[in-house]
Amino acid sequence: MELLSVNVGRRKDVAYTASPTGSTGIDKRPVPGPVRVAAPGPKGVGGSGVAGDEIGDLRHHGGDDQAVYAYAREDLDAWQRTLGRSLSDGSFGENLTTSGVDVNGALIGERWRIGADLVLEVTSGRIPCRTFQGHLDEKGWVKRFTDEGACGAYLRVVEPGEIRAGDPIEIVHRPRHGVTVALEFRAVTREKELLPELLAAGDALHPGTARRARQYVARRGDAVATRSH
Repeated sequence: MELLSVNVGRRKDVAYTASPTGSTGIDKRPVPGPVRVAAPGPKGVGGSGVAGDEIGDLRHHGGDDQAVYAYAREDLDAWQRTLGRSLSDGSFGENLTTSGVDVNGALIGERWRIGADLVLEVTSGRIPCRTFQGHLDEKGWVKRFTDEGACGAYLRVVEPGEIRAGDPIEIVHRPRHGVTVALEFRAVTREKELLPELLAAGDALHPGTARRARQYVARRGDAVATRSH
C-alpha cells in the first residue's frame, strides 16, 4: 500500500460554488513534498490539515474531523473508464491519492501510518456537493457519485508528521465493529434506516454523523412510543 501523491489547492473564485466566499480550493494538484500534516483545529475555524492546502467554505469542509481527504487511484481509474476522460491525481479534490488501500472498505476508527510519523484515523465518507459537480463539469454528478458509493474517506490527525509521494501506508489499527466508510456513506445519504448501526463505531465516528444517528434513534423511539399508545 502506497501514497501515490499529496495534493493541495489554492483558493480561487469560481461561479459554481455555494461558498459565502465565492471561492474553493477543490482544484488540487500533486506537490513533491515533504508536506507537513497536522490537526487544523475545530470545524468552522480550522481548515485543511495539509500544509499549503486551502479551503473556501469552512462551514462544510476542514476542521479536525475532516482534516485530510483520501481517494483511491483504483476508484479514479474506474471513473476514468465510466466518464471517458482522464482524471489526474487530485482530480476529486483529494489530499491523498492512494494505491492498494481499500478506502471505501476502511472501518470508521481505522488508523493508517503514512511514512515515518503521520498517523491518521478514518472518520467518515465524503458527501458530494454543488462545488464538486461544478469542478468536474459533469451533468448530474452529485447523483452519479452518490449512486456509485465510492466516496473516499475523511481522516483526522492522531499523530502529526511529514509525508511525500511514495511513502508506504500501513494499517496499524482496525476496530472490531463492522462500520465501514461505505456503510456510513449509505446511511447518511440514501438509507437512513442504517443510521443506528453507525453508533457501533463509538467516539471514532464523525461528531456530526453521530449526532444524526442519535437523533434518528430518538425519533424512531418516539414514533414507536406514540404508536403503542
